[in-house]
Amino acid sequence: MREPLPVIVGSAQLNPRNAAMPETPEPLEMMVRAARGAAEDSGAPAILNRLDAIAVVNILSWHYQNAPDALAARLGVNPARKIYTSIGGNTPQYLVNQFAREIAAGRMRAAMVAGVEVMYTMRRAAARGGLGWNSALGKGDPELMGDPRPGTNAYEERYGARMPVQIYPMFENARRAHHRWTLDEHRERLGQTCAAMTRVAAKNPHAWFRTERSAAEIATPSLANRIICFPYTKLMNAIMDVDLSAALVITSDVEARRAGIASERMVYLHAAADATDRWFISERANYHESPGLARAAKAALKGAALDVEEIGFFDFYSCFPVAVGFATDALGIAPDDPRGITVTGGLPYAGGPGNNYVTHSIAAMTERLRKSPGSTGMVTGLGWYFTKHAAAIYSSAPPERPFAYSVSPEPTPDSNAVSVVENAEGQARVETYTVEHDRAGEPAHGIVIGRLADGARFFAGVPREILPAMEREEFVGRRGRVRVAGGLNLFEPV
Repeated sequence: MREPLPVIVGSAQLNPRNAAMPETPEPLEMMVRAARGAAEDSGAPAILNRLDAIAVVNILSWHYQNAPDALAARLGVNPARKIYTSIGGNTPQYLVNQFAREIAAGRMRAAMVAGVEVMYTMRRAAARGGLGWNSALGKGDPELMGDPRPGTNAYEERYGARMPVQIYPMFENARRAHHRWTLDEHRERLGQTCAAMTRVAAKNPHAWFRTERSAAEIATPSLANRIICFPYTKLMNAIMDVDLSAALVITSDVEARRAGIASERMVYLHAAADATDRWFISERANYHESPGLARAAKAALKGAALDVEEIGFFDFYSCFPVAVGFATDALGIAPDDPRGITVTGGLPYAGGPGNNYVTHSIAAMTERLRKSPGSTGMVTGLGWYFTKHAAAIYSSAPPERPFAYSVSPEPTPDSNAVSVVENAEGQARVETYTVEHDRAGEPAHGIVIGRLADGARFFAGVPREILPAMEREEFVGRRGRVRVAGGLNLFEPV
């Protein structure tokens, strides 16, 4: 008797703005609507009664005492497992990967993944004194899944490397230098990549921004499109200021047939992979690639016994253009590959609902594959700063082999570790950098990651007067000296 095959049988997305709702429902109500929508999408709404697990992706904009228990209660079900995740954009795919393993092993009948963010409503309600939503919903404590460690350490934060908008640009600048692109060539490439995503978002009925933009509009700084952190303009950044919800139902092909779900509703998971990179960015071997992302994506392909040329659709995690760039670099795909890089429009345009974007991308991939019988798609997700990775291969055609899963753990502390010095003195060269701008669009703060002559790594600030030059000239590889000034490392170019 063969192993059960994990399948997505139901998916739903909710965008109150595009659904012409007079106001955004509270987060729990949004999840309830998405969850019921996913069950109805399967064609057998009673699949909810077969759930062995409900998982809610970590919500950044609102807190419930026990979100999965509250969701289960509103749905009128009581699964054995009620799960809440750690922070990470990889977590929706990670959850699907883990549930697929349980289903394939015969230990689980069906599971639901749901998530929501209401940052748009929350930010505007704060000016009016807040909202009257009840946070004390759900009983007991949920089961926690995912690595809860913070994404940065105190040393990195001391120099301003605290948030995604400050850290991803440093990977981007390192990638530009690695490929030997000029600043102008790079800016044009970024604009083209992002413009392609807007074309998808414009056709996506669930996207937050259904506006097609040109490469020049996206890449050219202006009053409405200021530089956030060099080289990214505002239009290149993931936008969390959204109200979005999505849900998925995953079960086995055997259970789906038992529930009366038609074969054309089933999207099969052929293979999946999770990976973890060296945790803190200060310890990475370099900044022009993501070994963990490459391991996860390639392992998923290997598990499905497919070459990348056989994949029909992609949704690469796209919080910033470099996330797409690292994925296409790892897989040998051109950024303008006719198959495209997203089925949603990406986090800057379809919307970046906190940790829950990949629930939307899996839902969108499910719809795309159903409309193209026999087709195959890849979805990737990542958490923190190319730290936690998840990937999966989906298809509307059943696999010829059992579901395959692989995991690539974090490198051990003593394997190719980089020496990081707290107080740096001497000759140095820049590995990568960024320049943070203030809200008026002016250069305000610089972050440099560099190496001393002996190879030790340091983080440093830079004198304010050289910030404009760092955006006119290539500073990766620039040599100079680093010294301690006012308790912090300060890099000054020759």
